[in-house]
Amino acid sequence: MTDSLSGTVGSQDTRLIVIRGNSASGKSSVAAGLREKFGRNLAIVGQDNLRRVVLRERDRPGGANIGLIDLTARYALSNGFHVVVEGLLYADRYGTMLKDLVRAHRGVSRCYYLDVPYTETLLRHATKADAEYLEQVTEVHLRDWYREKDLLPGGLETVIDTVSTLDDTIQQILRESGLDQVLPTDR
Repeated sequence: MTDSLSGTVGSQDTRLIVIRGNSASGKSSVAAGLREKFGRNLAIVGQDNLRRVVLRERDRPGGANIGLIDLTARYALSNGFHVVVEGLLYADRYGTMLKDLVRAHRGVSRCYYLDVPYTETLLRHATKADAEYLEQVTEVHLRDWYREKDLLPGGLETVIDTVSTLDDTIQQILRESGLDQVLPTDR
């Protein structure tokens, strides 16, 4: 539910989870794992999908995808979905939108930054199954995109490093967000 007077979104029962990090840090895998463990009623708002597929837009300051990510997350929360927003989501471009979204959300909000060193990014990238993507996205691209500890200001995020396995990360987020205590809704 959105309250236009107060600018709030969602309900006390909805959960908002933001997962940020560099390319090949595991963001999409964590989001998919959260949905697999939780079940239905968990919307995944993926930056790559909205920016690259829906809008076919380059990642630039002030891009239209920033507002679309915000609107999509708000819409899902307002319709009773728990939401995972995931992507590189550079702090200087997406930080204001993410802070406003977290501030407006009535329920539990948790933000995470997957901190993966550049060398590990290269190794993980090489294991991606999409041959066309691997051909298009080179080591040069990964170097250009990489930002070390691109954290949101104000200590908003929990940093998760490479010591945490995929399953450990999923379990941590389920626990800290309270999703492990919420029954999924069969839609």
